[in-house]
Amino acid sequence: MTENNVIGWERDADGIVVLTLDDPNQGANTMNELYKASMKATVDRLVAEKDDITGVVITSAKKTFFAGGDLKNMIKVGPEDAQRIFDEVEGIKADLRRLETLGKPVVAAINGAALGGGLEIALATHHRIAADVKGVQIGLPEASLGLLPGGGGVTRTVRMLGIQTALMQVLLQGNKYNPVKAKELGLIDEVVGSIDELVPAAKAWIKANPEGGVQPWDKKGFKIPGGTPASPSFAANLPAFPANLRKQLKGAPMPAPRAIMAAAVEGSQVDFDNASKIEGRYFTELVTGQVAKNMIQAFFFDMQAINSGASRPKQADGTPFPKTTFRKVAVLGAGMMGAGIAYVCAKAGMDVILKDVSIESAQKGKAYSEGLEAKALARGKTTEEKSAALLARITPTADAADLAGADLVIEAVFENTGLKHKVFQEIEDVVAPDAVLGSNTSTLPITGLAEGVKRQEDFIGLHFFSPVDKMPLLEIIAGEKTSDATLAKAFDLAQQIRKTPIVVNDSRGFFTSRVIGTFVNEAIRMVGEGIEPATIEQAGSQAGYPAPPLQLSDELNLTLMQKIRKETEAAAEASGLKVPQDDSTTVVDFLVDEGRPGRAGGGGFYEYADGKRTRIWPGLREKFSSAPTDIPIQDLIERMLFIEAIETQKCFDEGVLRTTADANIGSILGIGFPAWTGGVAQYIAGYPGGKEGFVKRAEELAAKYGERFTPPASLR
Repeated sequence: MTENNVIGWERDADGIVVLTLDDPNQGANTMNELYKASMKATVDRLVAEKDDITGVVITSAKKTFFAGGDLKNMIKVGPEDAQRIFDEVEGIKADLRRLETLGKPVVAAINGAALGGGLEIALATHHRIAADVKGVQIGLPEASLGLLPGGGGVTRTVRMLGIQTALMQVLLQGNKYNPVKAKELGLIDEVVGSIDELVPAAKAWIKANPEGGVQPWDKKGFKIPGGTPASPSFAANLPAFPANLRKQLKGAPMPAPRAIMAAAVEGSQVDFDNASKIEGRYFTELVTGQVAKNMIQAFFFDMQAINSGASRPKQADGTPFPKTTFRKVAVLGAGMMGAGIAYVCAKAGMDVILKDVSIESAQKGKAYSEGLEAKALARGKTTEEKSAALLARITPTADAADLAGADLVIEAVFENTGLKHKVFQEIEDVVAPDAVLGSNTSTLPITGLAEGVKRQEDFIGLHFFSPVDKMPLLEIIAGEKTSDATLAKAFDLAQQIRKTPIVVNDSRGFFTSRVIGTFVNEAIRMVGEGIEPATIEQAGSQAGYPAPPLQLSDELNLTLMQKIRKETEAAAEASGLKVPQDDSTTVVDFLVDEGRPGRAGGGGFYEYADGKRTRIWPGLREKFSSAPTDIPIQDLIERMLFIEAIETQKCFDEGVLRTTADANIGSILGIGFPAWTGGVAQYIAGYPGGKEGFVKRAEELAAKYGERFTPPASLR
């Protein structure tokens, strides 16, 4: 290896060349300019010396095998760069194509994660061997970044696995597999138990298969498994593919899944080289578009910043606080939230004391974990031994004395300041003297809750999302007196229980509850304006929200929404402010008065039968004279998106939000802001025309629908 070549070359006495990927300038190998030049030079040499070569092994000197495309460069390109990008991608694929048609057996020895471009390099070999060790993942996750695998991933997986399997299990969802699962699927061919076994196993396969240097699709008579549109049986089922995709996307502007499906189906009908060009064209269209930039920013750069601890505070001298691993947690309240929190803590190895007012209530809370584990056992996701150990770590109790020595408290009782003060005062002197005192509240200001404890510096907000065992986010809220040491411990807790942490400052509703409230209220306001409810739901789906707003409102519970609104109004009036009433207030009050508080109460915006939605309640249309509207559906869509974006900017202005990464990731993972936007802050930055374009459109909405859309001065 030299300064100009990141691929090491070592030829043994048997004529087998081991190529070692090792970029000296980066912690991981990526498809940057140095890689492109190195691979071209290496393949040139392989072709020149192939008469003296019996086979080739490709491995890596990094912890990962290969990290994929260079996202730092990808995020910068625009439509004007399309031809250059297409030519570069075709050049990368041309070298991989020369490698697989070298006429010699080529083996990938996968020592670490091979995701995206890393797997695409491996797919261009004739045999893939992976070490079944921690950290090895196999997959093509480009769809999660708004892209498609443009380095041959679509073309080769379709030919290896068939159109249906390639789409459903590899390409559309961006699945990541461990080596054993990847072998079962057919992405790799062999699994070994350690990294040291990889190269010897690769060389052994080459010696056993001297004629193994031909891909199946390069052999005469090759047919794609499962057929193509030219096959009558396959063609008969083909319309179901786009129909299912349309059902999943619900009209949301997500171009990547459509492009992936088109590249797979179109590419299956032509020869390999033309299929590769089709793939390249679709990749170029995606990578030069805005959605991919949005998603790369959020799901790669912002997520990387959060997971690397950018929001974890440092000590006064600039050094990190020591890392905390919690051993014993006291969960106060065994309702749905407390039961879920107990489960994720026990799953992370903590001893959990689950306390409620009666032992029966506490045991009912533990039963939630027992139900989850029963399902996991039935699906083969755990073992009897692991399940029994997890459940043994949860101790239900009604006795505060059982909380002795707990180094963490998470309160999860009803949203009532007096009640929360009471449960903390009952246990404060029982738990460890330096225990973190956490409150799982979704709206109540942390500074006010902290007044109920002696050690306010150890008090912090820990806002979990329901259901706790599935939702990936933890919103950490620092009160006025919360210490940085406590904040660092809370960050460590999030990582210990495998949640993505965002850190915000105190305010009523914090960030997530405050912002999602504007979305829900805007949709409900539309009902009060007489807009057909089904049209409102359609607008929410087309915007890309996981659940349309009226359906979501039923799930959140209208009585709770009414209670939070009244508390907010009371707090505002106590501060000398007047909260204006609007159409959303009228609609919610009407439904609650009609005995329709939401799904849990048997009816809300929707009617339910056996807990399942059946239709929008006709009484809604009667009360608010719902009718088709001449308001453009794009206006309805943008009213929802803009109202959340504007409230987010206010959170920045008021110092509630600390970073754009927290805003973007928190909005996507916590409150379902559409993933294609890259998050609520990126939506503003990525809007056509940038911030100026956003401001101009916000002013148009304000003129048509009300001053709440007036953009904050900080955006101008």
